[in-house]
Amino acid sequence: MRTASRKSKPDLSHLPATGRAGYRCERALELKDRGEYDAAQEIMYPLWKSVGERPNTTGLNPTVVAEVLFCVGVLTGWIGSRNEIKEANDAAKDLLTESIRLYESLGDLRKVAEVRSELALCYWRAGALDEARVMINESLEKLTAPGIARASALINLSVIEWSAARYKKALKILNDNAPLFERTSNTTKGTYHNQRAMILRKLVTPENRVDQLRKVIAEYEEAEAYFKLARNTVNRAHIKNNIGNVLRDLHRYSEAHEYLEQARRLTVIVKDKVRTAQVDETRAQVFIAQHRYAEAESAAGNAARSFAKAGRQCFLTDALIVQGIALARLNQTERARFTFQKAIEVAHQAGALNRAGLAALTMLEEIDQLPPETLFAAYEKAGEWLADSQSQDAKQRLEAVGRKLALELRGEWKSENPIEVLYNKSLHLPDEVLSYERELISNALTKVNGSVTYAAKLLGVSHQRLAYILETRHRDLLKERTPVRRRGRKDQ
Repeated sequence: MRTASRKSKPDLSHLPATGRAGYRCERALELKDRGEYDAAQEIMYPLWKSVGERPNTTGLNPTVVAEVLFCVGVLTGWIGSRNEIKEANDAAKDLLTESIRLYESLGDLRKVAEVRSELALCYWRAGALDEARVMINESLEKLTAPGIARASALINLSVIEWSAARYKKALKILNDNAPLFERTSNTTKGTYHNQRAMILRKLVTPENRVDQLRKVIAEYEEAEAYFKLARNTVNRAHIKNNIGNVLRDLHRYSEAHEYLEQARRLTVIVKDKVRTAQVDETRAQVFIAQHRYAEAESAAGNAARSFAKAGRQCFLTDALIVQGIALARLNQTERARFTFQKAIEVAHQAGALNRAGLAALTMLEEIDQLPPETLFAAYEKAGEWLADSQSQDAKQRLEAVGRKLALELRGEWKSENPIEVLYNKSLHLPDEVLSYERELISNALTKVNGSVTYAAKLLGVSHQRLAYILETRHRDLLKERTPVRRRGRKDQ
């Protein structure tokens, strides 16, 4: 593949080193915008060979060095995300930060702003929405002239606000700058219409739900038309995935699966693992709507593993929420609770508090029997984290959960004999310790689907120690573990 693509490259031997480097960067970024990441990486050879390697800038003047660092930083972020290279996002940050320093030393403030806009995407990928928002707004203060750089920064800001569930703010950014977007490239226009559709879907109201969702589909179709003109396969796959989501909302499940199969084929063709995982998560949501919970759990689990490898924390949270719903409806309560709490942890650590709130809210909706301290903490934090959400659906769900909890609390004490509650109960310490140990181990095995290795990590003991305890003190739990794999003997 590499040999063939190199032969198709234009002859740049007549250009000086700076001219060759400049051409490579310009062409690579054009290919990136079309979703042709492999071709973009190929054209940067021999300046840059692969993600994780530093580009060779020997003999180039400072302006071109800064441009090469910028180009390689952008490609590292996108290619690393596509290929689930978790360290790539930090590598991209370092390259872009170095490019910014060089442009600052050269006094080129417009290029500083352009690079900072791309750096903000690195923070967005990691779920650091507040930092990303600050960077984009600082960039826009410098990118005042109409053009592709300002248009890209504005779309990036809208994406960040959408990720933070500030949907009306995200839509206002697009509406206020619609004339600018319509004067740009086909890829940018497609991205603009796709982003509009994603926001409008979140703002759908129960009163005119069907008509509003049809308008969302029309917006997606307009986006796909532009991406088709731009020959952007990656974004066309993304559109098909998004249409599948809307068809699920309309209960048109067979059509939804058709679109998702098309989307998945395209993402596999372009080898974009993160996009494939996004399709798998959407498929899991359709399976849940069809009550096919085992298939939903499998698809969401695959998506979650891909997002974890790629370091995409916001996407990981979403996939874990879907997986938690499937597990809860399969009556795997402990695993479901563990998964929801993992989603809360991931989102909270990333600063994506609206997603943490949705994870807590969904856990309250899906799991009836939660410990009182978990129940109250989840309700309190969900209310706090979703206080600024502009999603009418989230607010209605939170109110419904509040009513449900009030009814449960009112009838809670009727289930037990008040006299027995007031009596002191005699305890036998060894039996209580053994019972508590058994409960801890059983819960740990349930959470990790029977894996003794992972259960041991949760409990803070070695694999051998836990296996010994199971064999000697809790043999009834052996049925809950995964089968022991016996290693075959090697030939002597």
